[in-house]
Amino acid sequence: MRQLSRPRTRRGRVLAASCMLAAAAALFASTSQVTAAPAAAATDTGKKPTIVLVHGAWADASSWNAVMGRLQRAGYTVYAPPNPLRGVASDAQTLASFLATVPGPVVLVGHSYGGFVITNAATKSDNVKALVYDDAYIPAAGETVFQINAAEPGSCVTADPSTFLNLVPYPGGPSGDADAYLKWDANGAYQGFQGCFANGVPTAQARLLAAGQRPFAVSAGSQPSGAPAWKSLPSWAVVGTIDHVIVPAEQLAMARRAGAHVTEVKAGHLSLVTRPDVVTRVITEAADSVG
Repeated sequence: MRQLSRPRTRRGRVLAASCMLAAAAALFASTSQVTAAPAAAATDTGKKPTIVLVHGAWADASSWNAVMGRLQRAGYTVYAPPNPLRGVASDAQTLASFLATVPGPVVLVGHSYGGFVITNAATKSDNVKALVYDDAYIPAAGETVFQINAAEPGSCVTADPSTFLNLVPYPGGPSGDADAYLKWDANGAYQGFQGCFANGVPTAQARLLAAGQRPFAVSAGSQPSGAPAWKSLPSWAVVGTIDHVIVPAEQLAMARRAGAHVTEVKAGHLSLVTRPDVVTRVITEAADSVG
């Protein structure tokens, strides 16, 4: 009988120990769930706004690489979605659809023609809290790219189109429309891709930018802007003082009309490439303003 009683005693002790371990595990789990919630809430409170960068014509998202790297190292979540470059309304709607997937507040940044796109997309996106224009158009309602280019003398993209553009028809486009690519070589008043669009960029890098440029639909240049988001949102503007695409005087006039915080920098049209430190600083200033 004694021999039989020992196995039962061991089995009982094992069962009791298992029950105690299970109870302890359950208690630990419930305690962890209670203490985890405040920690998560504290993290959310200090979250930085998301930065969304929009490229312009004859560029792609890689033009933001130097700025993106700096922002990411500073702890920001950054997106640079492709801009279709097909038309003001459709490009803005494409961007607004993307912004609808981004949680939390957004600082929306546009370069060049990207200024048209952010000005219109932000009116459809409640999570956009600030706008930043980098060597960009800051249009009022009804204005077009072509109209702004002609407002002040000196833009290198107001010459005879045959001197500076390669026109390529695209499938499904409106009758007579075409994709416009900037030519590399200088021709008459056109200073070439580097002199016009990428002044200040080293030649080897400018050649890479020219080879990878995304075309701009010619019809997009005559499409009017809608009601501008800058009327209800705070804005910042980086103005390149040696920009040959959007002349500095016109950039300053648009920025002042929008009530933007203006930073002038000695740079051409691609200050996001040649002066990413300045552009990043302005973007973070806008982000700091978002409560």
